[in-house]
Amino acid sequence: MSTVTQVETPVKARSVQLKLKGEQRELPDINTIRKAIPPHCFKPSTVRSLSYVARDALMASALVYAAVTYIPTVPNPVYRTALWTLYGFLQGLVGVGLWILAHECGHGAFSVHRHLNDFVGWVLHSALGVPFFSWKFSHARHHRFTGHMQKDMAFVPKTTPSYFVQSLGGALSSFLDLEVLEDAPIVNLIRLLGQQLGGWQVYMLLNASAGEDSMQNKDAKWWRRSHFDPFSGVFRPQEAFYVLLSDLGLALVCAGLYYASQALDWQTVFLLYGVPYFWVNHWLVAITYLHHTHQDLPHYDGERWSFVAGALATVDRDFGFIGRHVFHGIIDTHVVHHLFSRIPFYHAEEATKAIKPLLGDLYHSDERSFMGSLWETSRTCQYVESDPSNPGVMKWAQ
Repeated sequence: MSTVTQVETPVKARSVQLKLKGEQRELPDINTIRKAIPPHCFKPSTVRSLSYVARDALMASALVYAAVTYIPTVPNPVYRTALWTLYGFLQGLVGVGLWILAHECGHGAFSVHRHLNDFVGWVLHSALGVPFFSWKFSHARHHRFTGHMQKDMAFVPKTTPSYFVQSLGGALSSFLDLEVLEDAPIVNLIRLLGQQLGGWQVYMLLNASAGEDSMQNKDAKWWRRSHFDPFSGVFRPQEAFYVLLSDLGLALVCAGLYYASQALDWQTVFLLYGVPYFWVNHWLVAITYLHHTHQDLPHYDGERWSFVAGALATVDRDFGFIGRHVFHGIIDTHVVHHLFSRIPFYHAEEATKAIKPLLGDLYHSDERSFMGSLWETSRTCQYVESDPSNPGVMKWAQ
């Protein structure tokens, strides 16, 4: 079981300049950035990577055991509900950690053994309800075309206000101005709830938020853009077998959940698996969204885009202890990850420190409250428009 793993090479070599603080600055090429990073940062350790899988699997198993053994014995329904809520939240955090280890497998950063990467990634992602190979293929193209308005595969911004806002604005045009409506807290809340509760599922089913030129089959209808369809327009014909293999993994997990519901009951299985599932997807959507959405981050049309420009159009965030030790640092070191996705997460912090002096103002980070940034970013970053002073660059509408 092996697949081709994405590599960090530009599609076209192109000199790109960014306007920063009123000055033109040329981007360093990818090899110059690579040379700034200690060579050992590119070398994964199979034993170390597997130890993190064992650690996270042990934490997940311990939480399940504690929940099944002790929570049902609590007589007070209020306390029992509070404990189930706490379990769902904690298991969701652990699930994100396992998800990110599978993500390492998808990039070839887990080990130097491609078969092991594919097997571990398939097992972990299947257990979390993710079609591993399907995700791996589309995610590799997201990395290849990050920041490209037409070809990126995730969180490509709109160029006009959303259909929801425009429709609501049309209905309330006699009472409210469209710009006022865009900033209304209730509108932002509805938008965020839809994104955080259903964004992942819509992306998996319809390839939502991808660029209009990101499909492998440009003629595919909207219902043939699913990550579960072997003949989806998202994939190339030679990838169909691996999409089927991803579906097989999900089918086995669904069968396991069915038999677990027979042994226990469906309500308990939902509390054990369903609630953490939604927490995991909430965190992953929020993390991806905030990595690629920020007032200071540009997007590019096809003429101005380059691999390095797109990779640097990402931002590192901060999530404290949980981000560094449970989420394996994925929030804190995303910029270097987009430049060199084969760097293992446990070397990413060192690699980030190595490239920051070289990049200077080209490196973006934001250490403000993660959840506060989620609300504020959703409110202020709604669609992009052309930057008249920088042709080919799209900036967030003010």
